[in-house]
Formats: sequence, C-alpha cells, structure tokens
Amino acid sequence: MWLYNFILLEIFINVYVAVVNWSSRLSFSNITALAPMVRVGTLPMRLLALDYGAEVVYCEELIDIKMVQCQRVVNDVLQTVDFVAPDDRVMFRTCDREKDSVVFQMGTADPDRALAVAQLVEKDVAAIDVNMGCPKEYSTKGGMGAALLSEPDKIESILRKLVTGVSVPVTCKIRILPSLEETVSLVQRIEKTGVAAVAVHGRFKEERPRHPVHCDYIEAVAQAVSVPIIANGGSLDLVKTNSDIEEFRKATGASSVMLGRAAMWNASVFRNQGPLPVERVMEEYLKYAIRYDNHAFNTKYCLCQMLRDKVESPLGKQVQAAQTNAEISNAYGLQQFYQQTQEQLQARRDALQSSSQPERPVTDGDVTAMAVKFERREYPPHITPKMFLLEWSRKKKLEQPLYETVQRSQDRAFQSTVVVAEKKYRSSLWSKSKKFAEQAAAIVCLRVLGIPEGRIGEEDSGLVCKRKREGKVNGAADEERSKKRHVAKTGREAETSTAAAAANGDQREADAPR
Repeated sequence: MWLYNFILLEIFINVYVAVVNWSSRLSFSNITALAPMVRVGTLPMRLLALDYGAEVVYCEELIDIKMVQCQRVVNDVLQTVDFVAPDDRVMFRTCDREKDSVVFQMGTADPDRALAVAQLVEKDVAAIDVNMGCPKEYSTKGGMGAALLSEPDKIESILRKLVTGVSVPVTCKIRILPSLEETVSLVQRIEKTGVAAVAVHGRFKEERPRHPVHCDYIEAVAQAVSVPIIANGGSLDLVKTNSDIEEFRKATGASSVMLGRAAMWNASVFRNQGPLPVERVMEEYLKYAIRYDNHAFNTKYCLCQMLRDKVESPLGKQVQAAQTNAEISNAYGLQQFYQQTQEQLQARRDALQSSSQPERPVTDGDVTAMAVKFERREYPPHITPKMFLLEWSRKKKLEQPLYETVQRSQDRAFQSTVVVAEKKYRSSLWSKSKKFAEQAAAIVCLRVLGIPEGRIGEEDSGLVCKRKREGKVNGAADEERSKKRHVAKTGREAETSTAAAAANGDQREADAPR
C-alpha cells in the first residue's frame, strides 16, 4: 500500500511541477513587443522598452555560427550573464531584469546548430526565436533569414528540433510570400511544429520600409491559425504613438503587435501615458548603456537613430565624434553619472577580487600567479615595486624586467605579465589601469622571490638609493614617462611597458613612480 501511495505522490508532484512550469512560460497573446533590430536590440534598449511598457523584448539577430563558439560567463561586476566569443567579444548580454521577458533571436539554417545555440542560452532567456524574414544580405547568406521562406522543409526541421529540444517557448518571425495562399499555407505548416507564436512582417522580402504594410495578409493569417500572430511592420504608416498600437492590432486582426523603428526612434511609444521628449529618452538610454558597459559604438549608433534629422545638430556632431561612453556622457551632461557609475563598478570589482582569490602563488601554465593588487597608498610617494624589481635585476646582472600587458574587452581591465630571468609572473586580478597592472605583476615577482618591494614601514633594503627614494630625478625621467603614456591594445594584444625606454637606450623611466 505504501508503494502505491508513494507512486501516486510522485505522479502528483511531477504533474504539479509541469503545470507550474507551463504557467510560467512566456505568453505571446495580447502583448506589445520590441522587435528584433540589428545593432539596436542590445541590453540598454531592451531594458528601456520594458521600463516604458513593452511586455516582451527581442534581442538583435545573432548568427548561430558565432554564438555556438561562445562561453557563458557570469559577470559579477555588471551583474549580467555574458556570452563571450573566443576573441573576447560579448555577443549577447542579459540580466535578471529581463529574464522573463527577453526573446533570443538567432539566424540559422541548420537544425543541429540551432539547437546547440538554443540550449546554450535557454536558462537565461524567456523564449527562442528564429529569424525567417530579414532580407538583408548578412542574414540571407548561408540560407538564413528570408532565404528560408523558399525552403519550408528546412523551416519545419529547424522548428521541430527546437520545440522538442528546449524547455522554453519557440517562435519564428517571417515575411509574407508572393501570394496570400502561400503565406497562409506556410504559417499553417509552421503552426504544426508546436511553436508558441509567429511574428508576421507584412511586407514581401523585396519590399522595404518605404512600402506600405499589407495588413490584409496578416489578417488572413491570423484567421487561418490558432497560434498567436504578432503583427509587425506598421511603424511608418500606422504606429506613431501608443494609441496607434491598438488600431494596428485591430487592422491586422492579430493577437499582438511588435514595434521596430517606432521604438527605435522613441522607445516611450510603449507608454500608456503618452510619449516622452526624445531628449529624455536618450538620457535614460545612455544611463543604461553606462550602467551595463555597452560598447561605445553601439551606444552611438542607437543615439544617432533617435536623433534622426537632428543628427547634424551640434549635439549630433558631438555624439558622432565621440569614441567612448565617457565622451558621449559629456555630450549629454552626464559626466557625474558616468563617474559615479565607474566608481561603483570598480568598488564592486575590488570587493569581488579581494574576497574570492587567495593571496598565494599558483602555477598557471608557465606563469606564476598571485591574487595581489597595487595600492598606491601603501608605498612612499617616490617608491614603486617596479623600481625595486629593476634595481634588483641590475644588481644580479640580469636583463631588465619585461612587461607584457593585455586589456580585456568586456570591461577594459588590464593584466600584465613580467618576465624576469626567463620566468613569468603576474597577478590573477585585473587592474583598472595599465600602470597598476604592471606594478601588480612586479609585486608578484618580488614576493615569490622574497625580495623587498618598498612598502611603507618596510625596513630599508638598500636596493633603491636615497636620491631615488626622495624623488630627486632629473627632467629626463619625466620626459621618458610622458613618452610611455599610451593605451594598451584591446583583444589581448601584448605590448611591453619598456619599449620607449629601450628604444632610447635609457633606463631611467623605470626609476620614476608609475
């Protein structure tokens, strides 16, 4: 009897869990969504759209071949989940705020690769979407995007593979076919794969935004199937304010509406209370871009789309000329917000590094590493670990220390490796500047070798003479130091910290504090 009761209890639990999971799945009925837009649908724009009232947000189309190479990385500093390519580029970034609302759209023409990407991201998104409507070459090459419209067998194969292979809803986005009958027939076939919704852009694949949207096609599709149909393509003609969204829904007979360019121009189109001035929308967007370390060129692109015909205004020219988010912040008068955000992120970075890594040497390949940081306040004004390491190397008649520094693209932090006596040393902690990274590497080397490093309160080792300790160096050192101020290349391209000094045959640069 107890076994019978146990089996019943297990069945009840499984059914209950299944019901809870199903009820928590993203619904595509009667919603307003931010459409997937290349270079626009990144995290700042998606969060902004959610703030203004969108229920669902799509990311930009991401190609399966690139995504399948990515690693999932939890970014504790930004409090995001990043999918990072082998070259350290962040291909997709998301956060808890949008977890129940974001749809990951991919470009694919291969069922197996599509499934691999979907399984990689499914724990961090609310649904998976396949792009079957983009007519641009970057999407159609390789048989993706609108190219799939002429291959219904492949469409069915991809969607069935995804529907049975992931735990989140699967949708697709199409354009209309040359005839109404073909369009209805394709959507009916798609419905049978088990997708949760179909977004229909009411234009033929050869048409562009300047052409009017075909609401009659969307309406015919909506009447022919039971799966939710999401109407798309009304930004130019029909949707200019929030009140127009419902009119577009009625005109197409669709369950839901998806907005692209109308939201790109002013994301507050989702607000029930009415639109906000685009200047305020741009500021709110920029704050998200700063908070989540959005790539500056992507930030600039989105702001220019919002500026529209004002892109050649003084503000527009200032934005176009900017190369960093800091410079863009200056254009909008958000310097203080930018600085405060950077300080908060650095404090979080420091706290995470100090609490998570032990301060003892470990071997990382051919490198000896320790979790140490260079704290300037721990050293006298004219003393640095690099000075002590250089003087020790001279006394031992060794080659001068050689520093190789790289910069991490996702947060632009630095890490340096120093080579001394053909052995390599570095800190496992990343630093906020190139010179701090070099000093940290020098500290690791000194501590591993048991050499004094010049900290306040440390007994005088005699490694650095009184003249240098007191900072009585001539102007040549300052001149050399100014020549050495350059930005480390991104993408882990190595550079040496003593290149300028070696080129001039002068070693005095290393004697000056860094």
